[in-house]
Amino acid sequence: MAKKQFKAESKRLLEMMINSIYTQKEIFLRELISNASDAIDKIYYKALSDDQLVFNQADYYIKVTADQEARTLTIADTGIGMTKEELENNLGVIAKSGSLAFKNENEAKDGHNIIGQFGVGFYAAFMVADVVTVTSRALGSEEAFKWKSEGADGYTIVPATKDTVGTEIVLKIKDNAEEVSYDEFLEQYRLRAIIKKYSDFIRYPIKMDVTGQRPKDGSEGEFEEYSEEQTINSMVPIWRKNKNELTQEDYDNFYMEKRYGFDKPLKHIHISADGAVVYNAILYIPEHTPFDYYTKEFEKGLELYSNGVLIMDKCSDLLPDYFGFVKGMVDSEDLSLNISRELLQHDRQLSLIAKNIKNKIKSQLISLLKDERDSYEKFYKAFGRQLKFGVYNDYGANKDTLQDLLLFSSSKEKKLVSLDEYVERMPEDQKYIYYASGASIDRIEKLPQTEMVLDKGYEILYFTDDIDEFAIKVILKYKDKEFKSVSSGDLGIEADPSETPTEEEATDNKELFEKMQGILAGKVSGVRASKRLKSHPVCLSSEGEVSIEMEKILQAMPDSQNVKADKVLEINVNHEILQSLKAALASDEEKLGLYTNLLYNQALLIEGLPIQDPVEFTNAMCKIMV
Repeated sequence: MAKKQFKAESKRLLEMMINSIYTQKEIFLRELISNASDAIDKIYYKALSDDQLVFNQADYYIKVTADQEARTLTIADTGIGMTKEELENNLGVIAKSGSLAFKNENEAKDGHNIIGQFGVGFYAAFMVADVVTVTSRALGSEEAFKWKSEGADGYTIVPATKDTVGTEIVLKIKDNAEEVSYDEFLEQYRLRAIIKKYSDFIRYPIKMDVTGQRPKDGSEGEFEEYSEEQTINSMVPIWRKNKNELTQEDYDNFYMEKRYGFDKPLKHIHISADGAVVYNAILYIPEHTPFDYYTKEFEKGLELYSNGVLIMDKCSDLLPDYFGFVKGMVDSEDLSLNISRELLQHDRQLSLIAKNIKNKIKSQLISLLKDERDSYEKFYKAFGRQLKFGVYNDYGANKDTLQDLLLFSSSKEKKLVSLDEYVERMPEDQKYIYYASGASIDRIEKLPQTEMVLDKGYEILYFTDDIDEFAIKVILKYKDKEFKSVSSGDLGIEADPSETPTEEEATDNKELFEKMQGILAGKVSGVRASKRLKSHPVCLSSEGEVSIEMEKILQAMPDSQNVKADKVLEINVNHEILQSLKAALASDEEKLGLYTNLLYNQALLIEGLPIQDPVEFTNAMCKIMV
């Protein structure tokens, strides 16, 4: 029979689909199995309107057979089959989908949804095969026909013999090339892996003859090889089962089977949405941080299925970065996919699913925080840093979503507290939410700047993570309470009149402080009497948006551009050191310079900042000693 040409615009169209549309060659098996599943679904639809046709699901299956010697791979189904005209129209016209036409004519019922939409999936076979042969017998017909093609040159259709209704596709697998081994598509373990990866939840059995070994009867220590037909796929996905039928063990097993992590998940979220967009999802909140979580190599994203067929391993668009630790999958029929079914078109359905998932995750975390505090704190230890970065990132666009999830150590309870818990127990006269930053809680507790706030009975949040203060600067206020660093210039606390310098004392100290400021020119913006110090002689405070702790973090970064805080040296006028300074001012300016630099360097050390000249500092200490 004469070879027919494909009814597409050009030979180039098929070449483009074979070589460009799909990114991975293994996709061909997903496409052919999906087509086989569609063919069986079509019989189901026929049975709904034809009383003479009985659909018994147990009679329908897909069979995959590899012959390494002949280099053939066969995918057979017991579906509706195709007539000669349907072979001509569906396989002879590139990008015409018989499944899409059938889907448009029939309403989906009982979860039997047609997968195919574009009519190009079949041609993925040419990525791995030199020759593709399709033998098909249509339902209700005694005739069978064979369609055969070697690619873009065209195809032939001839009468054939087939005992049963259905379609059999035989691929003549290509010989190995220099950079590609096609042998893998004839290997049993590789075919099983591809089926499990992409088609595990096809609703019909996908069968293979599997070879194994067993002890030989009557021969100790000897084994014999055997072959048996096995069903490779799981068929019924866990996410389509009723939640009441599932146990925690079922969810944990699914987590391990999908290799979402090696730990036991802290919590799962099972979503069955049936509204503006229909989808199912199972999400997991891990207990531990993945080893590569804070590296460039980590990829966030959920597995994405369309009608039970895996489309993407990691769909990053379904998760915001700050919830990137969540593992799991989403299955939806409403997604707009591109022609290869490997990528999503960015559409309204995808955005709705992502928004709903974000809200569900937050709701679950809030519930965990309120009802299972120990579990939440375990989670927060692993992923709290990511939540705080989410607050800071994108100029604070997500602060309203995340601020209720934040926890910080506290001076009052010596444990993690939420912002809500802090505000709820604030005294009526407290104007601000106070915080102190440092490398550790122990270091923060020793800061001189905390004295006045603690003496008033106010609680202080301890910021020990480098992102903490940056995140809080973005939040600005929580429940109408502004955040205030204990090192800021104005604490908003009325000082005890007995400890506040009088106008006369302020005048007396004016010359001293101006002289000290001159000695420290370029290092501090001012020297003044402290209203916050009780027992400590000196401390640094900051003015402006950049705090001293933020300066330390920024200075440690590459390309820091030498960002510095606007520092003020504060002197405790009720400390004995003031008299020594006054005496030096009156009689020995050199000693005043020595004392001033010593106090400044001590204040730097208290803050954890480096001393500009350690040798000069130690020499100054020795001068005082002698």
